[in-house]
Order: sequence, then C-alpha cells, then structure tokens
Amino acid sequence: MKLEMLKVRVLPPSMLADRVQPGDDEPEGWRFLRRPALLGFVALCAIAVGASLPSSPFKLDMAGTWFFGEPPLGGSSESFMLFGLVAVYGGLVLLIRVWYGLMKALARRPGVPVRYLGWILVLWVVPMLAIAPIFSRDVYSYAAQGEMMSRHINPYDYGPYTLGAGPWVNPVDSLWLNTPAPYGPLFLMMDGFFASVSLHHELVTVVFLRLSALAGVALIAACIPALARSFGKDHGAVYAMAVLNPLTILMLIGAAHNDALMLGLMVAGVTAARYRHPGWGVLLCALAAAVKVPAAIGVVYIGWTWTGTGLTWRQRLRPLAKAGAIASVVVLGLSFASGLGIGWIANLDTPGTVRSWLAPSTGIGMLLSGALHAIGLTSVSMTGVLSGTRVLGLGAATAISVYLLLRSDRVGALRAMGISMLLFVVLGPVVQPWYLTWGVVLLAPVATGKLRAVLVALSALSPFIGLPGGRTLFDELIHYNPVAVAAALLVLLGVLLAPIGRWSSSWRDPRARAVLAQPSPG
Repeated sequence: MKLEMLKVRVLPPSMLADRVQPGDDEPEGWRFLRRPALLGFVALCAIAVGASLPSSPFKLDMAGTWFFGEPPLGGSSESFMLFGLVAVYGGLVLLIRVWYGLMKALARRPGVPVRYLGWILVLWVVPMLAIAPIFSRDVYSYAAQGEMMSRHINPYDYGPYTLGAGPWVNPVDSLWLNTPAPYGPLFLMMDGFFASVSLHHELVTVVFLRLSALAGVALIAACIPALARSFGKDHGAVYAMAVLNPLTILMLIGAAHNDALMLGLMVAGVTAARYRHPGWGVLLCALAAAVKVPAAIGVVYIGWTWTGTGLTWRQRLRPLAKAGAIASVVVLGLSFASGLGIGWIANLDTPGTVRSWLAPSTGIGMLLSGALHAIGLTSVSMTGVLSGTRVLGLGAATAISVYLLLRSDRVGALRAMGISMLLFVVLGPVVQPWYLTWGVVLLAPVATGKLRAVLVALSALSPFIGLPGGRTLFDELIHYNPVAVAAALLVLLGVLLAPIGRWSSSWRDPRARAVLAQPSPG
C-alpha cells in the first residue's frame, strides 16, 4: 500500500495516461501499425541471422562466447560470408526505412495508444535478445569486471587481465585487458551481483547484463510518453524517435551497453522533475551518474530550474547547490558502500584510449601530427598533439554548454541539455554510435525543424559508423565471384528501393496533420 502511495506521489496520474486523445482508441484505426511492425521485425531478424552466422564479422568470432554461431573448424565458404553481409546491411537499410516511415505515420496520426507502440517494441526486441552481442565487445569487459567484483578485486585499480587467462578474459578486447573501469559504483555493484548470481558463469552473466540494458530501455519507454506530453507533444512520433530508434534497438539492446541503464534512469529523473518532483529527479539522475558520469548533467539542469524560470543566476545558486549536495551524497554513498572508493573519477579518461578518425578532435590531432612529421618536425609526438586538440574540443563543448545553460530559459532546458550531451560526444576524444543515443533520446520530445533533421540523420547513419564488417566487405568484394557480388548488390538495391510505403495507406492519409512541425517549449 505504501509503495502504491509513493508511486502516485512521484508519478502523477497525468504521467500515467495512456494516450493524448481518448477518442482515438479504435483498433481498426490503428491496424496499419501491424505492417510496419512486421517489416521491422523482418529487418531485425535478417540482421540477427546474418550476424549469427559462423565467422560473422559483426559479433565476436570466438568459441564459447555465445550459445550458438561458433566459428567452424574448416572456415566458412565465400557464399556463406557474402550472405551474412548482405543480410545485415540489407536488414539495416530496411529497418531504417521502416522506422522513418513509422515516425511520419505517427506524426500524421496523433493519439496512438502507448500499449500498441509497446507491442512493437517487444516484437522488435526479440531478435536482439536471441543472438550474441553484436557490433561491440564491451559487454564482455563488463562481465569480467563483474567477476572481479565478486572476487573482491577492485576494477578501479586493475584491468580484467588480473583474472588470468580463461573464459572471462579471452573475449575482452586487448585494448581493455589492463585498463581500469571508468564506470560508476552502482553499475559495478550490479555487475558483481550478476557474476555471483550466475554462479560465476560468464555467458549467464552476459545474459544478465543484456537484460539490465533491456530494463534501461523499458524505463525510457515508460517515461518518454509522459515527458513528451509535458511539452504538449503527441507521444507517438516521439516514442518512435527515442525508443524504436535503430540506435536504441541495435546499440543499447543488441550490443548490451550500460548506456541504456544510464539513459533510462536519466529520462526518469528528467520526467519526474517536469512533473514537479525535482528532488526525485535529482535522485534518479544521481543514480544514473553512478552508472556513467555523463548523466550528472541532469543534476545540473534540474538544480538550475528547480525554483522556476526567469531567475537570475544568483537566485539559482542555492537550489543548484542543493541538487549537487543530494547527488554527492548518493554517489559518494554508493562509492563507499561498494567498497571501491572514488577511484573511478581518475579513470574517466579511459575511453580516450581509442584513436578514431570519427572524433573530430582526435582526427584533427592525428592529421596535424602527420603534417608536422611530414615537414620534418619529428620531435613533436602524436600523444602531445592529440592531448592538445582533445583539450580544445572538450573546452569548446564545455564553453558552449555553459552558454546554453545560462540561456536555457530561452533555448529550453531539455533542448539545451540534449544539445550539450551531443556536443560532449562529437567534440570529445572518441565518438561511438551508442554515445549518440544520449542526445537523441533526450532531444526527441523537443526536437523540431533542423534539429529534428539532424537527429534523424544521426540515427540513420550512425549504425553504419565504425560498423564491424565494413573492412571485410571491402576486402571480400575484391576477391568474390563478380556474379555473386552483382547479385548481392541487386538485393541491397531492391531493399533500398522497394515501395514499402504502400504497406500503409495512413502514411498518405489526406486528414494527416504534421504535429512534429509545431514549436514547443524546451
């Protein structure tokens, strides 16, 4: 009974409403959703099958890393590899087309019941839960760190290699074998709990970690409709943008990244604050920061807007300090309760170990270093140049974020927060596709015009950024039978050009009204 009372106090009835327009709940009117739902499911099944084939470059090709799809002893045939590549890339193209068409349909047909969208999410998630982690090996690092926790080895002091050779360490990327963990104490406590509950079975621990990522996405799905309604937006297209987004499905659930849990807690905190529960909002964002530190920006914005808008910066200092105090108590309390201390703060630069041309600050640094060496300045180290360009990138992101914070009344608090998150990703040391979900999910309820177009472009292109298999595809195309390559390209072209819009006449409904174009407060 007390739990129910607490739920009502934290989440007012208006947050729990199922739809915007009660009169739009006719099953016949929403039957068209079955077709894009089925097409998206087919696309994700194609990705799942292609990525699960033995010797697939889209998953870790190592024996013992999943329940099926282990590499064959005699190697894979040419046609086998080509089929997998076509299935994954064709599935990606189809998924992105269906997702974008679904967003347009829901923008023109407001008032869809949330439960219908929830069933689409359930359907689309099933293929991702069945297959091995795809597009990234990070979850194996999480599992190894969880085993370290269960054996009372501090992951903030040692890398996974301290466990010695074996099934926990073998799947971990060599880059992270001796690298301490940069994650918050809450995540590592959960991680250690999973390793213990699994009876120290590495695959079961990986399954638990994926389920925790699923829980994070479920939390986003539960809160995003209420967050959209708080800005006067219909929840349908916003739900599609944030929850049914290819990045969310593939990178957060398929790859089982802990960013899902961070984002779920953060969205819940921002939603609670929008419904006049800033204290609970700060608490939830502090828990999110105890998973990954970028969520701390939610604490800052909730504190900044705690007492309303139209205030001077001096009037905001006290509530901001109050929010910071609450968050500090939560995070430091978890740090010491876990027995790990605050060593994770010193490890926050760990992701910067990766050098990628996708990050502008890193790419410019490598280009500048190469140019200096070309003109004879070989004494200038690449490490020094990279440090300089990365500091400049983070400095620029910080400066713009402070400017957005000070002008958040005009820009909109959620809009400013989401843009700041994107800036720290794009101008940071490394750009990973799943990092982009930080900004895409937060901005979904308030994005209009050019900003919305940017989010759509990032969501459509990012699954291909740094996608494993790209180099393999290029190398194999050179050596494959030209007839087989031509057939594969024709298949991909057919997927790209197939008139899937005809699956739903609602996408061309003459009664449609484009609600995404409406301006909204931030």
